[in-house]
Amino acid sequence: MAVAGPTGPALSREEVDRALARLGAEHEAVESSLLALQDHAGRRLLEGAELTGATKSRWAVAEQLITRLWTHFDVYTDVLTTARELRARRRWPTQGELTELTDLLRGSGVTLPGGGTLALAPAAARLSEQLSLTELVDRMNGWYAEALDVVVTADAVWSALPARIDLLAAELQRTRSLAHSVGVRPGEHPSGDDLEQITHELTSLRAEVISDPLAFWNGASPSSAPGGGRPDTARYDRAARALEEVRREIEAVLDVRQDAEQRLMRVRDVLSRADRTLNEARQARVEVLSKIAGSDVPAVSGPPTALYEQLSAAADQRRRAQWHRLSPLLESLEERSEEELLRARESLTAVTAPLAVRAELRGRLDAYKAKVARHGLAEDPFLTERYDDARRRLWSAPCDLMAAEEAVLRYQRAVAETLSPPAGAAAHEPTDRRGES
Repeated sequence: MAVAGPTGPALSREEVDRALARLGAEHEAVESSLLALQDHAGRRLLEGAELTGATKSRWAVAEQLITRLWTHFDVYTDVLTTARELRARRRWPTQGELTELTDLLRGSGVTLPGGGTLALAPAAARLSEQLSLTELVDRMNGWYAEALDVVVTADAVWSALPARIDLLAAELQRTRSLAHSVGVRPGEHPSGDDLEQITHELTSLRAEVISDPLAFWNGASPSSAPGGGRPDTARYDRAARALEEVRREIEAVLDVRQDAEQRLMRVRDVLSRADRTLNEARQARVEVLSKIAGSDVPAVSGPPTALYEQLSAAADQRRRAQWHRLSPLLESLEERSEEELLRARESLTAVTAPLAVRAELRGRLDAYKAKVARHGLAEDPFLTERYDDARRRLWSAPCDLMAAEEAVLRYQRAVAETLSPPAGAAAHEPTDRRGES
């Protein structure tokens, strides 16, 4: 809305014509602005809404302002019409007419009935007041900006938040349906309780946005500072994040429903392998105790009955479609079954360690015997004696590993000495080794 020109002394004919042209253009601009405000979607929504809070109080003031704007505009129109009629009397107006026109256009000759301010208290009411056209337009501009601020802000919030809340509510319903399909319900699963809280929050948020939109605006008015403000979406954003977390949880449970049988079969297979390994360890322990003398063989635990009980519970939960309970149980079973298999393998390794030592000694003894044969000493009586002693100890039952290992070491030393005679000794000179212990 344009502002009237400054006041001054009596106007000339040309100045009067220019002032009337400017005021005519200004009048059209004011009328267009008031009509646009009257037809604004936000104003119509405000008139039909059951408002509360800051929006209710500010709209009550804005409605009065809009009514007074039209009253002032009517006065403005009357003054402009009077001035135009006075100017149209003759081509060359008299000095008296110019003075009268100057008073109309620049003087304080505009009479407003009932006062120009909102009568918030009885003492503030006046029967009438006198203003200049400039003061009149300035007052209208201020009131227009205040009323427009309420209308545009409310419309901006209503255009942004309710639609987003409705979309989120639709997504919430889809998530609730999925949650119910996998047994995630209020009172039975934390995510079910979260969904109830999000539902209550969205319902409350939407009602508050509809009744008090001005409470959900941050920053400058959109009518006075484009881009300077925006709807306050903090509560909406928190609800959206909470729903996304619940949705991911539900998807995880859905994944459990889709591959639960395969995962249960894998757990059964791992536990079966662990059980077979433990059986092998128990059998090996019996063998070690019977074949290895004086061995400290660790005990072998029984089958993982606790895990089998949990596996049975998991299968029962799958049959009952209790996916929200099955999900964490499956994860625990997968982890603990792998640990059980590792423990069984470690137990087998610990139990069979004496047999592994005996097998290593046997292999070493046979390797040295083959070495002796390659050097043509297979019939050497001393080496044969040492070999037979070591072999008898290794193949006896129960086997004394310490004595057998010492016998193998004696055979190794004898072979080394035979293949590397002392320096300076004649090759044909026999060596008497029978006195060796």
